[in-house]
Amino acid sequence: MKVGILTSSRADFGIYLPLIKLLFSDRFFQPEIIAFGTHLSSKFGMTIQEIENEGFDAKHKLETLSQGDSSSSIALSISKTTAVFSKFWDHHRFDLVFALGDRYEMMGAVLAGSPFNITFAHIHAGETTLGAIDNSYRHSISLMSKYLFVTTEEYRKRAIEIIQRPNDVFNVGALSIDNLHNEKLYSITEFNKKFDIDLNKPTILTTFHPETIGFKKNEVYIKEILSALDELSSDYQLIITMPNSDTTGLMIRKEIEAFGLKNKNVILVESFGMKGYLSCMKYCSLLIGNTSSAFVEASFFSKRVINLGNRQNGRIRTPNIKTVKISKDEILKSVEEIKSKNFSPGECNIYGSGTTAESIIKILMTQNKAKV
Repeated sequence: MKVGILTSSRADFGIYLPLIKLLFSDRFFQPEIIAFGTHLSSKFGMTIQEIENEGFDAKHKLETLSQGDSSSSIALSISKTTAVFSKFWDHHRFDLVFALGDRYEMMGAVLAGSPFNITFAHIHAGETTLGAIDNSYRHSISLMSKYLFVTTEEYRKRAIEIIQRPNDVFNVGALSIDNLHNEKLYSITEFNKKFDIDLNKPTILTTFHPETIGFKKNEVYIKEILSALDELSSDYQLIITMPNSDTTGLMIRKEIEAFGLKNKNVILVESFGMKGYLSCMKYCSLLIGNTSSAFVEASFFSKRVINLGNRQNGRIRTPNIKTVKISKDEILKSVEEIKSKNFSPGECNIYGSGTTAESIIKILMTQNKAKV
């Protein structure tokens, strides 16, 4: 069975990894990685190297990213991705193609494949992020996909509402939990040796992506966040991972870079890679931001999370997550409140037991063996 794997960023490749490992080790499958989006951008860390560092060849490398972070630039990226993939799908055939998540780049690749009747399998379907335009991209990918793989029963019900085909929706849990069960993370000493960052210090891990609904407020938001972090830097080491390529993402990036230059207790990171990022999360004191990893991966560690703003509205809230408005005072108040809360390991994990990749493989083999 010839299988394509669409990966447009460091984030989705890290999630894919346990599935990719199984696909490449099972002789039933002939997998090919299709890398595009920010993977091939030096501005975003040229993360195609992370694929190669894991020992995999990105057989197909497609340049799809446009410059800039304006609404027009994002629209151009979608159209460029669709145009590039229209030629790609015309020359390459697959029995199945995986698409993960909710990014506009991923939607563009899948949209281009729809006239070719490409069979897509959508991972992380059924989720909702009302504060981000990605919500519409995610559901669009689902509507153009044959198989939908979801992480919880609640998301399964929502995915069925979207595509109206219950037999094609499967609750398999989250691939990220496979990573956390199977990957040997760095110790604090190993992490320090690799990244020159001492996680023995009280540490806040921060990622803030643009809010893409009401994006004109992002300039105010990032100033409020950095003002709060500046005050927190007297008590915490701050590790900030850089934002993605959404509308106003470059503006946020510039503000963060300027903040990092004038504050010695701030460390800016383009990409830790999956293992490094999860290790940092494991040992940090708490998370502040609006990334989906604060919902899924952080639940595994029962890590304290301050979720900012509206981007992730609609996601399931586990007990370790406190959502606040994006203001300096609200953030500082929440840090004080959440410091006293402790959660036992496993208490907050609702995303499976670490067998997601295996479940996906079994489902595909059962569904397709008779056809191959």
